[in-house]
Amino acid sequence: MATGHTTQLEQGLGRLDQGQSDALEFVIEHTCERLRQMASQMLRASPKIHRWTETDDLLQNAIMKLHRSLAETKPSTARHYYSLAATQMRRELIDLARKHYGPEGIGTNLVADGNDFVNRHPSNRPLSLDAWTEFHLHIDLLPIDEKEVFELLWYEGLNQIEAARLLDISLATLKRRWQSARLHLAQGQQNPDD
Repeated sequence: MATGHTTQLEQGLGRLDQGQSDALEFVIEHTCERLRQMASQMLRASPKIHRWTETDDLLQNAIMKLHRSLAETKPSTARHYYSLAATQMRRELIDLARKHYGPEGIGTNLVADGNDFVNRHPSNRPLSLDAWTEFHLHIDLLPIDEKEVFELLWYEGLNQIEAARLLDISLATLKRRWQSARLHLAQGQQNPDD
């Protein structure tokens, strides 16, 4: 992420905190391309949802949630803003998964070969929906340091050097947090009741 981009974003966040009326629009417009990239990456990682949803649909719904969230939460740094945006995007993906693959969802009731016949046999329901939803819910439970690293690397697609620079930590620290986050997520999915 370019320093100029971050500086302008943080200035916009400062204006938002001061209650300036045009600040929210500036912040959203200034980060729209980065948020679109994040939405695209998240959707690519969720091919079953991608089948039914376009990147711009995910982006629009997540931005509406982000807009509402910014009325209550005032992030002061780019780091906190993008963390909030990633959280809203994850929530939107979970909502979309429930919509399309819930009991009455079109993805649940469509035969895999693409025919328009409804098949209600339980063995044809997506096996990974619960695990996928659990995965995104477990991300919210990660310790904040690990969650920030995970969001920057996995959702936003930054490389490790860029993420370490943005978080103002060493590359070795970032790698430790990344490894720990992945271990926590793997353990969380193995032991969903923990």
